[in-house]
Formats: sequence, C-alpha cells, structure tokens
Amino acid sequence: MTTRSLADDMTDRIERAALPDLSQPRRMILCQRNGQITPVEDLHAISDLLMEPDVFIWVDMQNPEETDIQLLREEFLFHPLTIEDATRHHERPKLDAYEHYYFLVFYAIGYDPEHARLVTQALNLFVGSNYIVSIHAGTMAVLDQTLARWQHNEQQFNHGGGGILYELLDAMVDDYFPVIDELAERIETIEEQIFARFSENVVRDIFALKRELLHVRRIVAPQRDLLNILIRRDVPIFERTSVIYLQDIYDHIVRITDSIDTYRELLSSALDAFLSVQSNQLNQIVKVLTITSIILMSAALIAGIYGMNFAYMPELQWRFGYVWALALMIVTGSGLLIFFRSRKWL
Repeated sequence: MTTRSLADDMTDRIERAALPDLSQPRRMILCQRNGQITPVEDLHAISDLLMEPDVFIWVDMQNPEETDIQLLREEFLFHPLTIEDATRHHERPKLDAYEHYYFLVFYAIGYDPEHARLVTQALNLFVGSNYIVSIHAGTMAVLDQTLARWQHNEQQFNHGGGGILYELLDAMVDDYFPVIDELAERIETIEEQIFARFSENVVRDIFALKRELLHVRRIVAPQRDLLNILIRRDVPIFERTSVIYLQDIYDHIVRITDSIDTYRELLSSALDAFLSVQSNQLNQIVKVLTITSIILMSAALIAGIYGMNFAYMPELQWRFGYVWALALMIVTGSGLLIFFRSRKWL
C-alpha cells in the first residue's frame, strides 16, 4: 500500500468514526423546582414553566424526530436556522448568539485503541438563563454522566445554564487529554522506529498521524475561539461566576492546541530525520560500492595488462607469472583499502 493510499484510508476511518452508531430516538425532559428534579410529562407546559423564575429545565434529545423539532420550534421559539444546524451532521464547531439564548456546537473526541483511530461526536446545545437543550446523534457517555451528577447533586451546578454548560464542556475537554497523550506515545514509537530500528514503513505512519492531528486541530481551534467569545463579551444570560469558570476550559483548550502544534512540528522533524537517515544510508551504500569498484578496476587493470598478446612481454613465459599477477592484484587492493581508511573514506 502506498503512502497516499494509507493516509486516505486513515482519513476515511476517522470520518466514519465521526458518525456514531445511530440508536433509537430518545427524549428526556427534566424540570428542577424547589430543589426537586422531576420529569415533565406535559410538553405544552414547557413555555409556561420557562416563565417561572426558580425553574430550570434540561431537555436531552437523542436522534430527534419531527415531533422533537416541533417542540423546539413551538415551546422554545428557537430560530429555524439553529434548529436546522442542530439536527444535521458534520456541522463545524460554532457559536451563534441570539437575544435570549446561545447555540453551540461542541465536539467530544475519543480514541479507539482497538482500531487505532479517533472517534468524534458532535453535541448541539441551546443554552438559556434557565434552560439547556442538548441534541446529539447516538449515545454520549459524558452527557449521561453529567445528567446523573445534576440529578444527584444539583447544588454544584449553580442553578443555571452557565453552570451546566461549564460542567458539560469541562468533562468533554478533560477527555481530550488522554487522546493527546495517546498520539504523543505514537510519535515516540515513530521516533524509535527511525533512530533505534530504521523502518522504511514509518513514513506512512508519519503522514497518517499528521492527518489525525490536523483533524483534531480543525475541531479544537474553532472551539478555542468559541470559548474566547464567551469569556470576552458580556453574556447577559449567564452569571458572571459561570463566565469565570469558562475561562478554565479556555485555558485547557489553549494547552491542547499548543500540544497539537508541537506534535505536528515533531512529526515534521521526524520526517526530516527519516529522510536524512535514509539519505545517509544511501550515501554509505554508494561509498562502499564506489570503493569496491575502484579496487576491482585496479585488479582489472593488472589483468588487462597481462592479457595483452605481445610476443615480447616480461613474465610471459615466466613459471610464476600467474601467481605474481594474483599477488599484485591483492597487494594493490589492500593498499587501496589502507589508503581509504587512512583518509576516513571507509
């Protein structure tokens, strides 16, 4: 398999991994009121509940159907463009600000060690002052874990969309670090293949890993800008304390982005080192072949002189002429070897 075909195959695997396995649609609506979290049975009561000051609602939709989209349109009055973005795949990380809410697309990143590939999954979030709506395709462990923590200890979420947004994004970003560590270990393996045991196939691994790092950076860099917008502007729907917590996530994203850039530079250096080692090995081979050719040429010169058909040649009728010619070839070749070693050419 060529380098290009392997890299394209790796990209295809990443893109396939970015599409999670679709499962059955699921919708969960929870309402927090007076320290109690209860499910909401009457969907048409959501708009009325949102008007109450001490009520917080979390709606989670997995693989939303048309009835779910109708709920977003009628009860929450979300903009049609954001609803369209939330219900389709392959949307890039983004942040749209509206009068009473924010719409975010944020990505979870994981690593599948069994198949040695990245797994990405988009989480679409509508965040208001007293509600959050999460929409995603397939199951998301980080979302289920955050939901469970909110149900068992709602005090730590500050009774607001900003607090839950922080907990969700913080958990997702924390999962980035094991992925980055895994990619770093693969870089160390590549460096070992270059310097400890030179392998011709390592160049394919370098290009495949560079494409993976580029794929991660295309996700992480826009999310860094997204968080920068949240923490730099006045966010009327969030408490100021929530914005301060988002700064911590921004710092983590910056660290991850810097690590990705560093690893990409290391891979570029590893590729240069591979080419240098390969060129050095080629030079060594050419040098040995050149020296061997010179020694054989000196022997061929002696053999050519004694092979001339002249009637009056010295040693032509000599009994030890053959042995003398061979000895002369050996002495000449040995002398050339000694000369090359003295000049450090060999």
